[in-house]
Amino acid sequence: MLVNQTTGQVLATQLRPCETFWTRLRGLMFRRSLDPGEALVFTYTRESVAGTSIHMFFVPFPIAAIWLDAEKRVVDLVLARPFRPYYASRVPAQYLIEGVPELLARVRTGDVLDLQEGAR
Repeated sequence: MLVNQTTGQVLATQLRPCETFWTRLRGLMFRRSLDPGEALVFTYTRESVAGTSIHMFFVPFPIAAIWLDAEKRVVDLVLARPFRPYYASRVPAQYLIEGVPELLARVRTGDVLDLQEGAR
């Protein structure tokens, strides 16, 4: 479960961890959509801008991309559009959440998120 600790809102009920090279590489490529309440959580070993950047090649739908620092504080967020070559946080991040675009209306920079049930 993904919870915004700042507001108390549940943001997603199904988290899919992407912690290995292969799960991060695949991400949302070739999927047709995200299920309601589903989000991918990318976990990295350290904070980075380049290391947490994404592309939207072969992702035919827009997504919310939310970058978190090591304390799981939101440091940047963007609506990532299909087939765009590059999105990156403006500051180093250690976690990346990919979810439905509606998440962007419920999260602000500085909010602290809680990743539960198998996601760190």
